[in-house]
Amino acid sequence: MIFPRCSGILLHVTSLPGGHGIGDLGKSAYDFAQFLANSGQKIWQVLPLSPTGYGDSPYQCFSAFAGNPLLIDLTELQEQGLLSHEDFADGVDLPDGQVDYIAVSALKLGLLRKAAEKFFAFFQTSRDAFDIFCRTNADWLDDYALFMSCKAVYDGRSWMHWDQGIRRRDPVALNQWREKLSNDINLHKFAQFEFFRQWTKLKAHCNNLGLRIMGDLPIYVAHDSADVWAHPELFRLDEDSKPTAVAGVPPDYFSATGQLWGNPLYRWDRLAASGYKWWIDRFRASFKMFDMVRLDHF
Repeated sequence: MIFPRCSGILLHVTSLPGGHGIGDLGKSAYDFAQFLANSGQKIWQVLPLSPTGYGDSPYQCFSAFAGNPLLIDLTELQEQGLLSHEDFADGVDLPDGQVDYIAVSALKLGLLRKAAEKFFAFFQTSRDAFDIFCRTNADWLDDYALFMSCKAVYDGRSWMHWDQGIRRRDPVALNQWREKLSNDINLHKFAQFEFFRQWTKLKAHCNNLGLRIMGDLPIYVAHDSADVWAHPELFRLDEDSKPTAVAGVPPDYFSATGQLWGNPLYRWDRLAASGYKWWIDRFRASFKMFDMVRLDHF
């Protein structure tokens, strides 16, 4: 495919001015899109938009498929009636020049929980769209929501340190945890439903302005992720679920000793045997989310 010569700007959503301690999918994102259009730009390049894990890096995410709930615009939830003005009364002062991820996570995830509880209690007319979203994305959403719910029970520890039954995905243990954590699972599913609703709306607005969204697809995924936990057979792990080989780079002018990133390498033989289903699903999800995708070596 031949693309006409054009230019754009790389700006991660977190870097936008945000009213709740972090850039989000609200007004500032629409203002930036208008600025790009007015400036004659054609591309808005973003970094990965998945939920960040270790170091809050967009290249170490808890899922290659999910969206980052910290990017949800809380003001829009208030406009929907899912949050009230009083819900923001106990908000903390957050810095404008940088993101305090610990404080932002506590604030936004707490308010998302309130919004989810109100959604499931009173917004029955919106449940059809939610149910369709859950069915359409069940291949990754069910595992992600359970993974994040279990992770909270274990105080954020890696899945390698969970009890053996859930760590090894014993069917009986999976059913027990799903039943025990059903409310938390619904919270994470609601957050994904709302993230993708807001993102789809923003992307359509950008496209109407003549802008294309360029996404960023890291070739490797984090070891502590729903992807590796749900599909350990696709990665080079030992019997204790530890990586036997990890991604990195040899010595160069950035680092005299090279770098070890810690991302487990793929079992390409297993991927081939499945017809590369996991990768095909990942590419399909990326091209539903973005107009263009940059495959990153990280």
